[in-house]
Amino acid sequence: SPPATSKAEAKPVAPAIPAEIDDAAKALLGSSAQVLVFGDLAKTGKQQFLAANEVPKTPNSKVAGLVVTRAIIAENNDGKWTEVLHCDEYLKNAKGYLGRTPVSPVTGWKLQFEQSPMLGLQLYFTQVPTAVETTQPAPIAVRWNPTAKRYQSLDRNYEHFLGEASELKAVRSQLR
Repeated sequence: SPPATSKAEAKPVAPAIPAEIDDAAKALLGSSAQVLVFGDLAKTGKQQFLAANEVPKTPNSKVAGLVVTRAIIAENNDGKWTEVLHCDEYLKNAKGYLGRTPVSPVTGWKLQFEQSPMLGLQLYFTQVPTAVETTQPAPIAVRWNPTAKRYQSLDRNYEHFLGEASELKAVRSQLR
């Protein structure tokens, strides 16, 4: 009879993260950086990686999924890794703050992502609600815009790319 396979062998093994990518993530985000996914994420032929500083999970946490304080996407340009998307208290790319970024600093983000064969990496950032907030904010979708050649956020219907802002301002209402 054929040898029995163990359950550990039946599970697909995640690809090992190359030392070069792990070292670059730690150089950009610090020693606690975790590489979440790497490869041709934007479908441009260039190597990229998504790395984050994950918040340790606590038994009382009400937020499902991966909670991060910082995250980046870095791209390899001629042997040098450079950030093309930065998430800390705000969502930013090289041109400025992404559309739909909250004006107030965000202390934690729930990060979800998926890799589409057609569109590349799709990210969804949802600010972690604080104790005083009563509603759950809508996720901010981010994807590579092949026309602009950078990561940009999408409108609420996830159909159209939004531009960046050079600075964040609170909008003042003109109604009295």
